[in-house]
Order: sequence, then structure tokens, then C-alpha cells
Amino acid sequence: MTTLPEKTDRKLGLVIDLDTCVGCHACVISCKGWNTENYGAPLADQDAYGADPSGTFLNRVHSYEVQPETGPAQLVHFPKSCLHCEDAPCVTVCPTGASYKRVEDGIVLVNESDCIGCGLCAWACPYGAREMDPSAGVMKKCTLCVDRIYNENLPEEDREPACVRTCPAGARHFGDFADPDSHVSKLTAERGGMDLMPEQGTKPVNKYLPPRDRDIDVLAPFLEPVAEDSKGFLGWLDKTLSKVGGA
Repeated sequence: MTTLPEKTDRKLGLVIDLDTCVGCHACVISCKGWNTENYGAPLADQDAYGADPSGTFLNRVHSYEVQPETGPAQLVHFPKSCLHCEDAPCVTVCPTGASYKRVEDGIVLVNESDCIGCGLCAWACPYGAREMDPSAGVMKKCTLCVDRIYNENLPEEDREPACVRTCPAGARHFGDFADPDSHVSKLTAERGGMDLMPEQGTKPVNKYLPPRDRDIDVLAPFLEPVAEDSKGFLGWLDKTLSKVGGA
């Protein structure tokens, strides 16, 4: 069995803003592309264009309809991948030592050459963050793009996980939670960053920012505008466009 380090030098991880995520799946596609082309064995797909397609993904987005106590229902998009837990049960159950947590940065990885595909880590993970790749016969998981963040051949702005670099809504943030002055630490403190399923006692490094309350009048599109006549520059622009439209 693999032991966990008592302490890591850094705690690299993600902050995911559930208020900002639009469920576009850009993070899913970029993760699939980067890891298939660069890390380990390609992430397999089965019957990709058939009647029953399936595939191996390290990051997925689930969507849920939430009904607040007051107001209209909200659609919440929930990205999920490995949370690089401080007390990672997937590591301690591994019989070969293939799963391990790095001392230098806290990233949880799988040494694929030592993995026997027994699936114990997947059973131990309460978040369903590990997937068996049937093509390679080993377990796969999010690596925080360890081959990107330390790659000096990449421009500095690209040395972050592919999902973070790709997100068009800016809903994903990467940094060191061991540094209280880091961007992710400040975001977590300011917005009340939450652990996923804290009752499991895994101490996940990744945090989620809760959706903000929606104060939206569903009838707003049907109401008359407050100002009948625009003034200033907007008034001039409105008149000009009206003349153009009537010409």
C-alpha cells in the first residue's frame, strides 16, 4: 500500500466558479485533447461513431436544475475531476504503489507502468474521479497537466492546466493553496469556497465557489423601458439609427 506524505511543499489545485461556468464543455474537450496527445497512452474511445459510444475522460461537466426556496429554478453546471485530496483514499488502497501524492506540489498521479488495473482506487474515490482506460488497461485521472505547468518550452501564460487555459468564461482558476496570498486562496476566502462532500474526510484541495443569488425579474423582457426618450450620446445614436433604418 502507498503512504501519503505528512505534508506537501505546495498545494496546487483548482478553484471552480459555479456561478460563472456556462456548461460549454470546452474544458472537457481541451483536457481530452491535451492528455491524448501528450500524456501517457491516448485516452481511448469505444464505438465512437456507433450506437453505443463510450470513452475515457479525466474531466466531465454535469448539469443540474436547482430550485431555490424563492424565485425561478436555476441550471447549475458542475465540472468534476480529481480533487487531489490531502487525505486521498485512492492512494492508500493502491496495492502496487502506482497511485501516489507528490511531496513537492501535492498532485496525485498514477505511475501507469506499475498500475495493474485492479480498480481499487476507483472504488475508494468518493467522487468518481478515476476511469479505467480499457485500451491501456490502467486507471486514468486528472494530472493537473503536470506536463504543462512545469514545461519551460511553453510560454509562461500557457503553463497552467489545459482546462483553465481554455475556459472561455474564466470559471476555472489554478494556483497554490499553501500560499495565502495566491489568487486561488483569496478567491476561496472572499467567495466562501467549498469542499465537495466534506463529510468524506478526504480534504480535497480543489474548491468550488457557490452560485450567487439570482435577482432576476422573469418579466423584465416584456416591460416598458424606464426612459421613453434617450438623451445625450445614446439619444443621438438612437435617432441616427432610426433614420438609417427608415431610409
